[in-house]
Amino acid sequence: MTTATPTPALLSAPLPAPAAVRPADPDDAEALAALSRPFVRTGALRERPVALYAARAADFVVAQAPDGTLDGCLALRVHAAGPAAGPAGGPAPSGVLYNFCVAPHRQGHGVGSGLLRAAMARARARSVGTLFTATVGGGGLFLRYGFMPASPGTAPAAWTASLDPRRNARVLARTL
Repeated sequence: MTTATPTPALLSAPLPAPAAVRPADPDDAEALAALSRPFVRTGALRERPVALYAARAADFVVAQAPDGTLDGCLALRVHAAGPAAGPAGGPAPSGVLYNFCVAPHRQGHGVGSGLLRAAMARARARSVGTLFTATVGGGGLFLRYGFMPASPGTAPAAWTASLDPRRNARVLARTL
């Protein structure tokens, strides 16, 4: 039997330090905008002004690298329940996940999964019944976490109305 031994170069390659996931605050607005900018340029995200990031900072969880830079972000917006929404015990609010991005150098290192788990925990803590998101990509991470294609008509009307039909986004949903 032959056993392969990794080369010293492979053994010495440093692994990126894990990012700490925390709630965002208004002081993160500039960094949120900067993190999102490359995804805006590709059409994956809509452009948002820094003032909006500051005003909605409480919606966001961020992945912060040990050096203080932001490696990713994801926002959760909770919408009041509609008349037909919710379980038999009463209507539950719906949640919308938006502005999900992970810095390119951190993709594939679990940052997105950490953010999604944190956002889902926040949604559960706020008694959200169903989470929605819209994606112009494949949505693979969402699908791995139990999201399924959904009709836009099942999502919060105010959010659905804000979707740009020219972007051809797919709506995905997950019951919590």
